[in-house]
Amino acid sequence: LSSSPEPRSSPSPPPPPPRARQLQNRRLWTYALTFGCVAGFIVIVLSNFQDQLVFYITPTDALQRFAENPSKNRFRLGGLVLEGSVVHPSASSPEMEFVVTDLITDILVRYEGSLPDLFREGHSVVVEGFLRPFSADVNGPNLAGPKVSEKARSMECFFKATEVLAKHDEKYMPKEVAEALERNKKKMEAAAAAEGSAERS
Repeated sequence: LSSSPEPRSSPSPPPPPPRARQLQNRRLWTYALTFGCVAGFIVIVLSNFQDQLVFYITPTDALQRFAENPSKNRFRLGGLVLEGSVVHPSASSPEMEFVVTDLITDILVRYEGSLPDLFREGHSVVVEGFLRPFSADVNGPNLAGPKVSEKARSMECFFKATEVLAKHDEKYMPKEVAEALERNKKKMEAAAAAEGSAERS
C-alpha cells in the first residue's frame, strides 16, 4: 500500500526585524501612556465636579445627616439668623458666631471673615461649609455664648462656614429651604393652637 504524502506545514513567518519590533513596542507604550493620562484627567474632572456640587439643606436635615454619617461633604445650610445670637466668641479671635434656625432646629455657625452688608439677625441667610463635632475650643465651659444659643450648643455638632451669603429679598432663599421654613411655621402655629385649646378646656 502506498502511503499518501504528508502535507507540508507552511513555513512560519520570519520574525520582524529589531527595528520594527522597537517601533511596535514604542507604539504600544504610547497608547498605554495616552490612555492613562486621559483616564487620570477624567478622574480629576469628576472629582472636582463632585466637590463643587453643593446642596441646600435645613438645620433639621443637617443634624439628621450628621447622625447618619458624619462626613466632610460640603453643603449649604439655609435658614434664619436667630435674633440675639451674633457674637464674637473671643476677643482674641476674628471668628464670628451666630445661630441658623429653621424654626424647629438650631445650629451654631462659626465663620472667620467679614459678614455681608445685608447680613441681619432675623433675616434669611445661606452659609456654605462643613459640619464639625463640638470641641472644647468651640463649646467649652468658658464659651457659653448668649442664652438664645443654648439650644444650638446642646447639639452634637456645629457648622464651620467658609462663606456667608445674605440678602433681604426672600426670593434669594432656596426653594427647598423656604418651603421647610413655611412647613415648620405652620407646625408651630398648630402646636400653639392645640396648646391654647387644651388650656381653655
